[in-house]
Amino acid sequence: MSALTSLPAPDPDPDDVARGLADLERHLAGQAPPVPPSAVKPTPSAAESKRVRRLRAEVAEAHALADLLGDDTPLVLDSVKVRKRRKAAQQAARLHTLARDPQMRAFQAARMRRVLVSAALTSLTLALAWSTAGVQRFASEGASVWSPGWLFAWLVEPFLSLALLVVVGARAYMGTRGQPIRNKTLARIEGLFLALTLGMNAWPYLPWSIPDGAAFSLSALVLHLLGPVVAVAIVTALPIILAAFAALDHDEHDDAGASDATSGTPTAAAYRHNATATEALTARARHLIATGELPADAGADKIRRALGCGMDSARAVRDALRAQAV
Repeated sequence: MSALTSLPAPDPDPDDVARGLADLERHLAGQAPPVPPSAVKPTPSAAESKRVRRLRAEVAEAHALADLLGDDTPLVLDSVKVRKRRKAAQQAARLHTLARDPQMRAFQAARMRRVLVSAALTSLTLALAWSTAGVQRFASEGASVWSPGWLFAWLVEPFLSLALLVVVGARAYMGTRGQPIRNKTLARIEGLFLALTLGMNAWPYLPWSIPDGAAFSLSALVLHLLGPVVAVAIVTALPIILAAFAALDHDEHDDAGASDATSGTPTAAAYRHNATATEALTARARHLIATGELPADAGADKIRRALGCGMDSARAVRDALRAQAV
């Protein structure tokens, strides 16, 4: 037994070793995942030319670009230009919604009315100040410079202008409160003040008032008439403008025109709004009738012109007045 164990092991056959290694390589190759051709980076041999190496680099770059261009993630993200445009669109939509809000429309109308009244009164004051020189020449009647008559002549136009501004200011304020003054007495007072200012400015430059030896100048006459003419225009136009502002209905485009989306008929809110507006106009019409500025049996057209409203509203007011009179 000891003799058998002491025998040396036979040397391995080289062919058996080679076959075992080949079997092992095939087993490992079957277990490993397949490698894509694009990931294979062949090692350039020293015998390859520059053209071959350049072409191999272009092919590898093309494979990399194909993998990246297949990803649509950059196309999903908004660019800086798109984000700016979306922000501008959202702001425009909000401003459009805000502009249609009744409170915003009321604020804009009040601001515009204030600007127009301020500009009109400023222009009226400057026009009356412009005519002061012409009135002073008429009132001084050739008095010497710095004499009492010459000095007091400068006060004629200011106290006329202040009296006129009192009347115009009162009518302007009442117009902004929705109660325009349509009184014939005040209209006559305004006409008298403006006629006096116009006449005193024009008289020294009329042909029969020019001293002997002096030539008639149409440009001088027109120049001195500018102040009174502008004053007449402002006094006439301002009450009309203020009455139009007072008659504005800031909800008419939203509530009055609101309708049910399915039936197309006005909603209950629209009916309530129309009823409220008609009641307010009717109350104003009754006030004008009480003051004698509007006939009791006035038609729709007269009511429309007196209240500065639409014809439909005027007809509704006329019908309401007739129903109350029965």
